Amino acid sequence: MTDHPLHRPVWNALNSGWMPLAQGDAHALRIDPRYGPFAAAADDGPTAQAALAALVPKDGEAWIVEPEAPTPPPGARLVREAMLAQMVAEEILGDPTPFEPVILTEEDAAEMRALALMTKPGPFLPLTHRLGRFIGIKEQGKLIAMAGERMRMPGFAEVSGVCTHPDHRGRGHAKRLMQIVARAMLERGETPFLHAYAAHEATVALYETLGFRVRARMHMMVIAADMR
Repeated sequence: MTDHPLHRPVWNALNSGWMPLAQGDAHALRIDPRYGPFAAAADDGPTAQAALAALVPKDGEAWIVEPEAPTPPPGARLVREAMLAQMVAEEILGDPTPFEPVILTEEDAAEMRALALMTKPGPFLPLTHRLGRFIGIKEQGKLIAMAGERMRMPGFAEVSGVCTHPDHRGRGHAKRLMQIVARAMLERGETPFLHAYAAHEATVALYETLGFRVRARMHMMVIAADMR
């Protein structure tokens, strides 16, 4: 259904939950680049596409997530693209683990970004940690796993930033953190959703064991300014 809030997640987030961080106008919007690289055009028309190209930072990227395969607007070049599985959960499966995660704060920002840059769960810019509540696991004072929130729109919240240090994988950290984050969303009356690379079948299967199901396939395109 084209009117579903998740049909165009970036555009709808920028016009609702991300509105205070949105830059641009009615033709195209992007989130403040300190928080993330996401951008969207109002439509496929030349005016909106030109506005989208104008929002691509000269020394950075813009990430476009759409239900149909987009093409770089004039003035931008394709950096990479991938298929995403957009998943939602009406309930979170599994018994709650007697576990108290660490609530991550500004004091953890540098360590959060370092972990994200190492493990690459998705874009994690200097202020991404302020997009929602993040929780984590620490051992000997060091952050080894985390999960948090990113996009938000009425009735929906995105689980994001899920990552575990390579030396501590295979212990169920990501699963426990995701259960806590997603259940908190459900308790607020929001439906948890997430985006996973469709080619990562093992990751999609893990999320399915938590109660997530694939709602739609999305196209992700990363563009940069064409300086030629």
